[in-house]
Amino acid sequence: MGNRNYGIDPDRLSDYADQIKQITEQGIEVAIVIGGGNIFRGVAGASNGMDRVQGDHMGMLATVINGLALQSALENAGVPTRLQSAIKINEVAEPFIRRRAMRHLEKGRVVIFGGGTGNPYFTTDSAAVLRAIEIEADVILKGTRVDGIYNTDPEKDKTAIKFNTISFEDVLKKGLKVMDTTAFTLSQENDLPIIVFDMNKHGNLLKIVSGEAIGTTVS
Repeated sequence: MGNRNYGIDPDRLSDYADQIKQITEQGIEVAIVIGGGNIFRGVAGASNGMDRVQGDHMGMLATVINGLALQSALENAGVPTRLQSAIKINEVAEPFIRRRAMRHLEKGRVVIFGGGTGNPYFTTDSAAVLRAIEIEADVILKGTRVDGIYNTDPEKDKTAIKFNTISFEDVLKKGLKVMDTTAFTLSQENDLPIIVFDMNKHGNLLKIVSGEAIGTTVS
């Protein structure tokens, strides 16, 4: 949403597409799980008083809208893309089929996974880890607004200390918020490393895949 309160910022999307294109040109297979908060904040008032399941379904549909927007930006940048949804919307996106997703990746297409896991009570983090395990990804790159994991919230505490690397066990011991507990445990159990980094700093994705120590690595 860029600097807006909600909605989609075309300039931010274009920047993301450029960064993703840079790493696909290096031969990296890229799959993306995108959140829906930028849209859901705009309808959050409407969801007040609804039950959790209805609200979660609204959030899942918001991720499909963002997936379509990112798909458009990537294709405008010349990157072949497929959008797969955990919720069947055949006119808009392919259904999620693991083998098909992996075939797209082998052919050099970027695959965007929308619709979360298709189930309420699971976050975008859980969807990301689940899909990463299913497609046998090497690493999860969690793009955020901050440049890694700190001992306290760096947006509130100027004395916060950043970790360059940290173990799964230490994250849990220190009670640090990397992603929700379900997703984090699933990642730990499957030995899937996580790199938390600032997605809004242009060039960070390329630096990560080039082996530079960007953000915080959890392993």
